[in-house]
Amino acid sequence: MSLSLWFQRKMNAYTTSKLRRKGKPQMMGMDMLILHTTGRRSGAARETPISWFAAENGARLLVASGGGKRNPDWYANLMAHPESAEIELPNGQKEAVTPVLLDGADREHAWQRITSEQPRYAKYASKSDREYPLVKLVSR
Repeated sequence: MSLSLWFQRKMNAYTTSKLRRKGKPQMMGMDMLILHTTGRRSGAARETPISWFAAENGARLLVASGGGKRNPDWYANLMAHPESAEIELPNGQKEAVTPVLLDGADREHAWQRITSEQPRYAKYASKSDREYPLVKLVSR
């Protein structure tokens, strides 16, 4: 395992623990939740603390940024096993969700909304060669 992957996993575990312990719904001015997925190759349960943005009808938007040249692992896991996706809110409530990959006008509208709320995402995207996937999580 590379040092950066080890560090990422340690930070994810620390942040997840902090969200559960303190029940604080925000970090760095962004709403947070814990995304539960199934590993695409391992089949192991995965937990990822992640920021989200409100969408219509109670849905939540996620940005697969990560700052790297490829999409983050949580995104690949989510799209490989959408049937197992759940979110955990800071109050401990879990909810089964269905991921919907946004494209075209829906993606553009969501991207404008996200970058108006958190301009840092536009800055991150400007430094990348890839288009960040946007995923809408809809309650099942």
